[in-house]
Amino acid sequence: MSDLRPTGWPGAPVQPPEMGQVREAANRLEGTIVRTPLMKLKGDDSGQIHLKPEVLQPIGSFKVRGVGNWALSLSSQEARRGLSTTSAGNTAQAVGYMATQIGVSSRSLVPDSLHDAKRQAIEAYGTELVEVSMTDLMLYMFEEGWRSEPYCYLNPWGEPLMIAGHGTIGLEIIDDLADIESVFVPVGGGALIAGVAAVVKTLKPSVRVFGVQAEVNSALRAAFEAGGPVWIEWHKTVVEGASTPVITHNMYPMLRELVDEVIVVSEDEVKSAMARLAMADKLVVEGAGAAPVAAALKTAEAKRGTTVCIVSGGSVDPTLLAEVIAKA
Repeated sequence: MSDLRPTGWPGAPVQPPEMGQVREAANRLEGTIVRTPLMKLKGDDSGQIHLKPEVLQPIGSFKVRGVGNWALSLSSQEARRGLSTTSAGNTAQAVGYMATQIGVSSRSLVPDSLHDAKRQAIEAYGTELVEVSMTDLMLYMFEEGWRSEPYCYLNPWGEPLMIAGHGTIGLEIIDDLADIESVFVPVGGGALIAGVAAVVKTLKPSVRVFGVQAEVNSALRAAFEAGGPVWIEWHKTVVEGASTPVITHNMYPMLRELVDEVIVVSEDEVKSAMARLAMADKLVVEGAGAAPVAAALKTAEAKRGTTVCIVSGGSVDPTLLAEVIAKA
């Protein structure tokens, strides 16, 4: 892709959340989110792989933590404008859910590759959807098309309140598994891994953080190799919820500091993990949520040690899930 394409918002790089901000988020979110448990991956001979099932959240995704912290921090005047964002699906669901909680309208731009199940889940909250290509979605954000909206817009990657909300996952992990040695996190725009990594590395600096992306769409790996943000050619993937054509220059420095390694997974590896989680662990999981499990299973025990895989969401196309289970 052309180097002339914008790679982020104007302004300084986003900074990792401070522990005080994350603890404030945890207090603010009490009663809105579920404190998800840690579960051992069934059939794991090492006994070292744990699951953090964010599929148990009210919308079936971790996104309610970050979006909830942001929405509940708005003034009443800001909230009355309604909530909007740009999303591959789960952020739009969270925005729609929070909009119903505070009694306002919502809107989101989404990629035109969005599957019907996610579309219907978002529209169930009364959210207005505008479908565009993935490239146009990125350009809408970076060229600040959202400034003309009457809604209160959520930056789905670099909003500090959102990142702090996601950091509450890290608090829960450290509380529940003191001997953790690594964590596997799916990476889209980077807000989830930034929040989790900032917390676990503050509380336990020895923890290794593995970012997980699809082999066919690894913008983070490309950025690390290039030493900065680059656009990649975007491909349709089963890991749609954690798949973007670029890592922004606003997020890149923080991710470079916090992420120890990027692990990519194939489509077949992710589908196998989806089937395994459904049949053995009784968890309905989308590709992005299964990707960390696929990555942990292909990583040597000595390298990962006692680990947590963040099972980020469960908004999976029922037809796809039936196909991967039947094949397994």
